[in-house]
Amino acid sequence: MKLFLIRHAESANNRLALDLGYDEYMAQRYIDPPLTELGRRQAQMVAQHLADNQHPERPSEQSAAPERSGYGITHLYCSAMLRSLETAAPIGQALGLRPAIWIDIHEHGGMFRGNPRTGEGLEVAPGLNRRQIQEQFPDVLIPDEVTDEGWWFQGYEDMPACYGRATRVARDLRRRAQELSNNEVEESVALVSHGTFIDSLIKALFNQIPAREFYYQHYNTAITRIDFMPDGVLLIRYINRIQHLPPDMVSR
Repeated sequence: MKLFLIRHAESANNRLALDLGYDEYMAQRYIDPPLTELGRRQAQMVAQHLADNQHPERPSEQSAAPERSGYGITHLYCSAMLRSLETAAPIGQALGLRPAIWIDIHEHGGMFRGNPRTGEGLEVAPGLNRRQIQEQFPDVLIPDEVTDEGWWFQGYEDMPACYGRATRVARDLRRRAQELSNNEVEESVALVSHGTFIDSLIKALFNQIPAREFYYQHYNTAITRIDFMPDGVLLIRYINRIQHLPPDMVSR
């Protein structure tokens, strides 16, 4: 099984964080930020790149689905956060896939605004509900966990809880890869997720939790590829690839 981890395109919070210190940013951040204009352009570019038959690896390997273009992605997942949905939508259109929401790949913290360090102004929200997602993203497959009230019904999620969630996702991915290998089936799975969660998931896959002294940085729409080999070995092909973006469109 091939796993592609794709960070969402630039969001309004990413843009806001460039000009503000931590406390001021936390007070002003959006609970569920949309993409910026740059972010929408980035999402279109990564979608075209993933569907393009000229990507570097294609001549040297067999695709999991030869009839599919580009990276041969067979399954596309995203979180229920707006910036992930807005990034996954053009990718799904370019690849001819319906994105499926995977609740557990949301960003660290959950749906919140305010300062988690001090508790000042801290508030949480339930996120988009089923009707809102269906109206805005009619092609998206919505799990039962997204209700008529939303999908986030907890308080602020701390890092230990995020690591626990990443460990659960890593376990699910390993189990899926093993079942595919046992049945001699190949898949190429793409997750459109978030910076801190992608860092946590990579650490969970390689038994590096709770390492906080290093971080797997991903620019907006950066791609990381990890192959699950039949013998259980994980092979990192590349991390934080952004060759689809011109220099003036790279953002963090």
